Amino acid sequence: MDHTSGRRPPGSRCIALVGPYLSGKTTLLEAILFRTGAIPRQGKVSEKSTVGDAAPEARAHGMSVELNAATTTFLGDSYTFIDCPGSIEFAQDARAVLAGCDAAIVVCEADDKKAPALQLILKQLDEIGLPRLLFINKVDKSDTRPREVLDWLQPASSKPLIMRQLPIMKGSIVTGFVDLALERAFVYQEHMESKVIDMPAELADIEKTERFAMLEKLADHDDELMEQLLSDMEPPRDRVFTDLSRELAEGLIVPVMFGSAEHGNGVGRLLKALRHEAPGVAETAKRLGLSKNGTVAQVLKTFHTAHGGKLSLARILSGEVADGTVFYGAQGQDARTAGVFTLMGSTPNKVAKAAAGDTVALGRLDPIRTGETISATKGSTPQLVKLETAPGVYGLAIFVSDRKDEVKLTSAVTKLIEEDPSLALEHNHDTHEMVLWGQGEMHLRVALEKLEAKFGVHAKAKPRRIAYKETIRKPVQIRGRHKKQSGGHGQFGDVVVEIAPAPRGTGFVFTDTITGGVVPKQYIPAVEQGVRDWMGHGPLGFPVVDFSVNLSDGSYHDVDSSEMAFKTAARIAMADGMPQCSPVLLEPIVLAEIHVPSDATPRVNQIVTGHRGQLLGFDGRDGWPGWDTVKAHMPESEMASLIIELRSATAGVGTFTFSLDHMAELTGRAADQVVQGRKAEAA
Repeated sequence: MDHTSGRRPPGSRCIALVGPYLSGKTTLLEAILFRTGAIPRQGKVSEKSTVGDAAPEARAHGMSVELNAATTTFLGDSYTFIDCPGSIEFAQDARAVLAGCDAAIVVCEADDKKAPALQLILKQLDEIGLPRLLFINKVDKSDTRPREVLDWLQPASSKPLIMRQLPIMKGSIVTGFVDLALERAFVYQEHMESKVIDMPAELADIEKTERFAMLEKLADHDDELMEQLLSDMEPPRDRVFTDLSRELAEGLIVPVMFGSAEHGNGVGRLLKALRHEAPGVAETAKRLGLSKNGTVAQVLKTFHTAHGGKLSLARILSGEVADGTVFYGAQGQDARTAGVFTLMGSTPNKVAKAAAGDTVALGRLDPIRTGETISATKGSTPQLVKLETAPGVYGLAIFVSDRKDEVKLTSAVTKLIEEDPSLALEHNHDTHEMVLWGQGEMHLRVALEKLEAKFGVHAKAKPRRIAYKETIRKPVQIRGRHKKQSGGHGQFGDVVVEIAPAPRGTGFVFTDTITGGVVPKQYIPAVEQGVRDWMGHGPLGFPVVDFSVNLSDGSYHDVDSSEMAFKTAARIAMADGMPQCSPVLLEPIVLAEIHVPSDATPRVNQIVTGHRGQLLGFDGRDGWPGWDTVKAHMPESEMASLIIELRSATAGVGTFTFSLDHMAELTGRAADQVVQGRKAEAA
């Protein structure tokens, strides 16, 4: 008989499955659904038959590209499990989700190369204070004992990892486990509940040692338990479970379990640990700071479906929701719920209502966005979660062949960003392009596939243009004269301008030193406008910056002069004079802060310098043991390939932020290639 006296929170629970890429989260979800009777057989990712990863993009690429939710019951309690993508490119999908969950199962495997990826995830859980258990998966495929795995896992976790189980080994294979809290031994059975056996004699002493180590860590936060241990008293089992539950909920410990999701091993014990030890919705609402009465929900994710319209996956924190419930958002915007659904992967199942603790999809909440706290009480709703998304690191210019489809493209991308706020759309005024920003090459590839499959928009993509500029190195004085006679009033404008370089960052300065009215005052603004009209496209084909123009002389005609004539004369002067000013190309240089595991820093330094970057130094990343932040000035044109090489050099976890720092001269072959490329585009 299992322990039944442990505290079990009332209400449905919401549990996130997180972990590094390919750690087996989707397989674990499948095993849980099979073990709880939600599905008749356990599917396989390799056979594309799982409840999770049902999207065509996920199955095409063999990886999770968005979260998947599934609701099931275990021993009479309702659970919604949310499988979150493991790749750093899609990890942003979990940000809004994690805040509304009660706990997370962190899925990992015995691969020390994935420790940095695990650290990224654990850091994210630390930031929001989410309780978590750790499940070491694939023990059937590893020769490394779970205790050894803990030795390299612990540095990645800011919280103490506590072994809940002791492996039973047959040679190098894990065949079962001893539950250190229950003090019972079990052997695995394929896709079935583990079988209780007598404690193996060879493990009796080891079990006592490992159990004492577990109790010692629990006693760090329980003085009475510490006294019992010091007095060699055996603590009551109920007290052990109470401490496990309390310390997990308070984020003081991370219990560690293990098994094989593929074979269903260890899944039942994991579910029982969740049932008795994981916090419930009341604790989650308290952690989020919920003080409002009535019906309140947190929106975790937005889906746009082909036929059902918009669905908002939401955690009900208090109250009840039914079809027709009106919700109010952050700005007081209101929306009436059109259907309440539980999810089984991509399949919605309509229910009559949902109560506190339930995680459901709410239909047609069109003005409500991912990350919003919504309430059934009229008025603006205090927001419990501040949703921050990482800035894009990879951008592509997107376009459609037919210009009449541009509105359709913009509308579809807007919906895509609603589903995935880590995407961003930029209308670049310098390059006149629509740029879609994301977290990497695969992220944008999937986004483009979704645009076509889900929204029927075939968008093309190409490398984004870099906003090159040009400037001049030497001054010149030049005359621009425009004279045209064709019957009646003619056109006459005559200007002498002095064009000169200006300090970097000046932009453009126009002055005049006209004396004696040789150019009437009313025409001087037209001269400036003529210069400005021309400076958008200099001799090299790019906007001209950092120069000055002084109008020093000229002449006019009483009848034939006009604003248009002087504007034209100014353009003529610029066209003739600028090529004589030794024009030079300027490229944008960004300040990049690159975050990488410390053992990858030397390699990353080589990558930076190999991309014409200038290293400014590196230091330990604040609050991230074992990580560095490398600062460098980088040509913006090198940033697209930088992220690809960076991910390769850091097992997929390196990232950066960047911002425009200054413009720098670009000369030689590289400049020639840029200029020729622009001429080819213009041809």
